[in-house]
Order: sequence, then structure tokens, then C-alpha cells
Amino acid sequence: MAGVEGRVVVVTGAGGGLGRQHALLFAERGARVVVNDLGGARDGTGGGSDMADAVVAEITAAGGEAVANYDSVATAEGGEAVVRGALDAFGAVDVVVNNAGILRDVTFAKMTDEQWDAVVKVHLYGTYHVTHAAWPHFREQGFGRVIVTTSTSGLYGNFGQANYGAAKLAVVGLINTLALEGRKYGITANAVAPIAATRMTSDVMPEDMLAQLDPAYVSPLVVHLASEECADTGEVVLAGGGHYARVHYMQAAGVRFDHVPGIDELAAKWTAVIDMADAELGRPLNG
Repeated sequence: MAGVEGRVVVVTGAGGGLGRQHALLFAERGARVVVNDLGGARDGTGGGSDMADAVVAEITAAGGEAVANYDSVATAEGGEAVVRGALDAFGAVDVVVNNAGILRDVTFAKMTDEQWDAVVKVHLYGTYHVTHAAWPHFREQGFGRVIVTTSTSGLYGNFGQANYGAAKLAVVGLINTLALEGRKYGITANAVAPIAATRMTSDVMPEDMLAQLDPAYVSPLVVHLASEECADTGEVVLAGGGHYARVHYMQAAGVRFDHVPGIDELAAKWTAVIDMADAELGRPLNG
């Protein structure tokens, strides 16, 4: 079995934008797809079946296999139902693409607990719920692909998106550990940082930039990471407008003391502490 042919793929938030493109390309490449979408607004309110159903109709009209799912990934019950939908329809689950997301943009000074919780529950908890439900099946069958959607807002920050940025960097922390824990079971875990014109970014970037950022540019990366041939794990890869690039944390050479330094002593060496001239790739403490 090459690529993703015959694999059962769950794509969350697949009713439009990036998720729709991912689902269409997976189906085109012979995968069987669960198209999950709550059908709500950009801020997560509301719901409906039309968006997911439309994508399923596109796939089946082109000769592919797909089923719709309308559960919210923000709850454990919803995440379990999404994976159960794959098992009920196709008898397996091989890939989860955690793409579902909402926005509640506001400056940190004005942010409410509800605005924080709503975003974190979809992006971070949603990724956890769906992946956690699929994980035992991945381990048992000795194969699995976890793909999470991070963002430059999490990697580098973005004004007015403390909730979104925190959740998006948190999913990178998740795949870093899943990559380690999944290795001996044939499970990979990677993150995609998309830059694309969707309803999530329609008022975040200038029109001339959005015109160059077709979401379709991101999907080949997602399908590649899900493929049988791709064994890379624990990676973060940026994709947008035809540009693809690995993102990785670097660690400076730094300074070592043979004693607990005084504050003034540390301050005197601060330039060397933060100097990235001889930086190397960061790595976990256990190697």
C-alpha cells in the first residue's frame, strides 16, 4: 500500500478552507475520509450539517469514499464519536488530521475567561480528544499518523491572539511527546503551520497577500506527512503559497557556571547566554 491509498483518514474542521482541501486531496489519493465539521461560525457558535455534507458530496461525486461527522471536538464525547464514525463506516482509523479551529480575537487586557476557554477547548483539547481516541487503535495495529495544525501565531506570536497562540504552541508540545511515545509503535506525530486564505484569516492579512495563499498549497504537505513512506516525526513544517520550510527550536551554546551565580554575575554574562552564533538544534533532556 503506497502513500495513503486505502487508509482511513479523519479530518476535523473539514467543511471548508484548509480542512476541505485536505479531505479532497486525501480522497483523490485513494484514502477513505471522515469529514468532520460542526458547521458553526468562525467563532464556534452555531452548527449544522451542510458544510460537511457538501464536502462528502464533492468526494463521492468524484468517485471517492467519505462520510460526514458533525460532532464537536471540544469534548471527550465528541472526539470519541469522531473516531467511532471512522470505525463504524470503514472498520479502522489510520490518520487523524487535527484541523478544527475557531477564533475569539481580543487583546489580553480585554480577554474574558470564556474567550480563553472557548479557543483552547477547540484547538488544544480538540486535538487531544480526537488523537486520544485514535491512539489505542494506532498502537494495536502498529501504524498511525497524527497531524496537528499549529500557527505562526503560536510559534512567533500575534497581536490580539493570546488564546489562539497559546493553544497553537501547546499542540507542538503535544506532538513532541507523541513522537517519542509513538516511535516503537509505528506512529508518527507532526505539526503543520499553514499560511492560507481562509475565513479564519480573511481579516488578518492584506487582500494582496491572501490572493497568493490558496489553501490547496498546504494539503500536499499534510498528505505527505500522513503517507506510509514518510517516517519523519516530531517535525513542525510551515506551508504557504508554495513555500515549505521546517521550523525548529535552536539552543544557544550558552554559559556554564561551576557554582550558583550571583544575579550580577549572571547579568555580566547575559550577552553570551543569549548569543545564537553557535546554536544547535534543541533536543529532549533524555537524548
